[in-house]
Amino acid sequence: MEFANNHQITDLRINFNSEGWGPTSGERLAQLLEQVPYAHFDKKEKVGRTADFVFQQFQQQSQSQGSFISQKQMHYARKREEHLAAIGTTDFSYKHDAIEDSTFQLVDSTKLQSRNRRQNAPSGRFTGGGRGSGTSGGRVGMQTGRGGMLQQSDGFAAQGSLAKAGGILAGGRGISRGKHVLGRGFRKQDRKADRLPSLVVGGEWDMIEEFDLVHLLKLVANPPVIEDLAWHGHIDRYDDSYDKISTRIAKGLRRIDNKVFYDVTTSEDPILERLAVENVGDVYATDSIIAQLMAAPRSVYSWDIVVEKVNGIIFLDKREVSSFDYLTVSETAHEPPQATADMDEINHPDKLSMEATMINQNFTQQVLSDAEDSRKTYEVNPFFDEIESGVEPASAAYRYRKFTLGNVRLVARCELQSWITKHGEDVLMTCHALNEWDSKYSGGVNWRQKIDTQKGAVLATELKNNSCKLAKWTAQALLAGAQQLKLGYVSRVTPTNPYEHVVLGTQSFKPKDLAQQINLSINNIWGIVKMICELLLSKADGKYVLLKDPNKAIVRLYKVPLNTFEEEEEGNPAEDDEENEDKDDSENEISPIAAVNGPEIVK
Repeated sequence: MEFANNHQITDLRINFNSEGWGPTSGERLAQLLEQVPYAHFDKKEKVGRTADFVFQQFQQQSQSQGSFISQKQMHYARKREEHLAAIGTTDFSYKHDAIEDSTFQLVDSTKLQSRNRRQNAPSGRFTGGGRGSGTSGGRVGMQTGRGGMLQQSDGFAAQGSLAKAGGILAGGRGISRGKHVLGRGFRKQDRKADRLPSLVVGGEWDMIEEFDLVHLLKLVANPPVIEDLAWHGHIDRYDDSYDKISTRIAKGLRRIDNKVFYDVTTSEDPILERLAVENVGDVYATDSIIAQLMAAPRSVYSWDIVVEKVNGIIFLDKREVSSFDYLTVSETAHEPPQATADMDEINHPDKLSMEATMINQNFTQQVLSDAEDSRKTYEVNPFFDEIESGVEPASAAYRYRKFTLGNVRLVARCELQSWITKHGEDVLMTCHALNEWDSKYSGGVNWRQKIDTQKGAVLATELKNNSCKLAKWTAQALLAGAQQLKLGYVSRVTPTNPYEHVVLGTQSFKPKDLAQQINLSINNIWGIVKMICELLLSKADGKYVLLKDPNKAIVRLYKVPLNTFEEEEEGNPAEDDEENEDKDDSENEISPIAAVNGPEIVK
């Protein structure tokens, strides 16, 4: 009794829950759990495994390689995204930290190869020891392509990104004795030839950030809140007769001469300039630039984006003299087209890129209806000059939208090509064209034999060879709010004729369904955009360049002087005069892109 009287326990603050188990709600409990992230969990929800360390790695590998996933895995991925959207939080998601990554250093633990490579080399007639059969015995010649610009008949040029790449050609006597080894060995060297960057890094540039594209696959963010700001331009109705096309009733691809395409960069868009003055957003860009960032983990070729930050407002631009608007061909293929001696001139990578771009533009205008009531008109096209006679702007509706990603306000100009009526409702569409140039070099699938009965096999091959291009088209459709994405399959009349093409078929997709089919996570692509926008907003005012390394999956951010690229925009009159003279001298020559040279492109 004495112990109990001297030692009394008081003020225990015991909260008794009379209705169940667990703590009761109160002011003290709210203070204790104020900084603890919370995500609602219902034991009735089917979220899959308790601790899944395999699926995310498999999903990243499939997305980087551009391969299909099974229906069960696609259903599982959709459930995961729905669960993340339902709980409304990304506190438990992976967040890239460049400062933390800089504190780690990867140690190469691979076994070093022996320096004496010929110590255990087998003897025989195909080992390269014969006269002229290897690099040490015979004569080896170097053939270097002529670099520069590829000029179209309308004066629009594309930069030859691979025109300067050198190809190794074997020469000398004795090559027939070692042809089994030489053929494979030298083709392998050609495949591993270093690609050239989209622009040369200047000596005064300062690299301030560097991150691996593999890390971008781990980023996750909730889809943004979307708001429409303005509509401009017009769109025509889609001609549904093209849905009935097959190889037996294929339609030839026509050249559209009376329409002009406008691909104006961000800083030269008057609507975006007005919205920036009104302080509507923090970051301004076009749908093609944002789609390039979203599909960055799948990109192989080099690309660059110019970033200008003025008074805290960011403009994402493309350079005027660049190949940013040109479509790539077989970019993610196992053996992409290269400027080698055994490759035909018509299959040069730069010419294939221009051919695919013109095919895509002609297809988007050919599949439209000519009926009088088929046009939807919005506010005036901000880029069309009415002084031009005999031409009209291409069918395109410019939809200006604001995407709110947490504290980031992103304003973008998105583009739609056509519309169609489905079940009594008008459906907005984006149209694009895949092109077959030579099945021997592009996966071995002949479209004319497979497209009518096995269209899925054709699409799977295109996803393997053009994973980045399909991802960008899907991202652009999602940005524009299109309910349908139309893909056209266009092929050469003959593999050796790049001047004439036919439409073999079409296929329709819902953008969200296609994104799941090609393993493009919506939460991931918005996580990439949010991370890059937050990174740029944290920097000081100035000019920057985002540059993808041509031979590594790395993106670097450079700080450049304010007058960088101004000489390219101003142009050199002397060089223009020389180009005009060269054009006059070659009027009688046949241009390899003359037949696919579509309407005029205005930047």
